[in-house]
Amino acid sequence: MAARTVIRMGHPTLRKVASKVDPAEIASPEFQELLKDLFDTMKVEGGIGIAAPQINISKQVTLIELPANSERYGTLHSCPLYIIINPEIKIIDSTFQGFWEGCLSVPGLRGYVERPKSVQIDYLNEFGEKKQIIVSDFLSTVFQHELDHLFGKIYIDRITDTTKISYLEEFAEFNAIKKEDSLDE
Repeated sequence: MAARTVIRMGHPTLRKVASKVDPAEIASPEFQELLKDLFDTMKVEGGIGIAAPQINISKQVTLIELPANSERYGTLHSCPLYIIINPEIKIIDSTFQGFWEGCLSVPGLRGYVERPKSVQIDYLNEFGEKKQIIVSDFLSTVFQHELDHLFGKIYIDRITDTTKISYLEEFAEFNAIKKEDSLDE
């Protein structure tokens, strides 16, 4: 287990719909090692989520974790580690909400994205058990951002106003927003 290299925008794997994971594969040592590598990579890169396509593995698996009391997000947006395999997403509240998003695969940029306020996700966990979660507000955005990676999308595809794309340095200097209104994957 080790951190792997995160591929960047322009790499063809990021634009493919990832393959579903065979539930029989989930308990295998190779798959469990992939989960550990994803976790290690997410931590080393300082992300709150990562998807297998971001480390050039075209499989429908993503990890999301917002630690409690994080300096960046505080307790308002914390959530435990979720391992999501073969997700199906359903919009619960289609009212759009916007956050500034960043991505490990699009380093150095930030963009304002509007997404549905609440979604339901049906998925398999790391034990192959069927699970369901409903997330709203900021967490809804985080989950949608990560799940997009499994279907060949990155956050810049969702930006409707291209004047709201910024390099990180200029974003920090000219955009006076609260930390909790900004998502760094």
